[in-house]
Amino acid sequence: MATPVPPGTLLLSVPQMLDPNFMHSVVLMIEHNDQGALGLVINQQVEVRLEDLLEGHPLLEGRDFPVYSGGPVGRDSLQFVHRLGQEISGGIDLGDGLMLGGRLDDLSQAFERGLATQENLRFFVGYSGWGEGQLTAEFSIGSWVPAPPDPDLCFSPLDREALWRLALSGLGDVGKNLAQLPPDVTWN
Repeated sequence: MATPVPPGTLLLSVPQMLDPNFMHSVVLMIEHNDQGALGLVINQQVEVRLEDLLEGHPLLEGRDFPVYSGGPVGRDSLQFVHRLGQEISGGIDLGDGLMLGGRLDDLSQAFERGLATQENLRFFVGYSGWGEGQLTAEFSIGSWVPAPPDPDLCFSPLDREALWRLALSGLGDVGKNLAQLPPDVTWN
């Protein structure tokens, strides 16, 4: 296997990526190993709100908070990424202050204390998954551009397109040029 993509890395889809699940997407990598890879698309907000998903939940019911599509796999799962540090224990460290998940009672307390905001917490329905060798193969054909971890981008309020372009533009001249390309050059 090629070098694994470290947790916290951002994967930016190239302009030619036409799969509707990943077109103009920014994926936060969670894990990449010999068995496959897991990530969360961070720039595809969905119409449903957290309060709709957690109706009747003893700790989180009634929380009006946006939800994002983490990807096309496991659409019956709900994850959260935060940068609340020790306020929410039990999460998985993704580096650069980013954490995946944690104790729900800690999350509930963070809401109660006003610490859980859109600037430091994001919920995801589903995830992006790749089988053994699949992500490495997609890299070899140029489907993804890796970008360094950027917690601020992970919680940016920008819409799908704007966040994708901003992330690409942060990669210098090559990224700025990619951000201006249409998905199909015949559209030019």
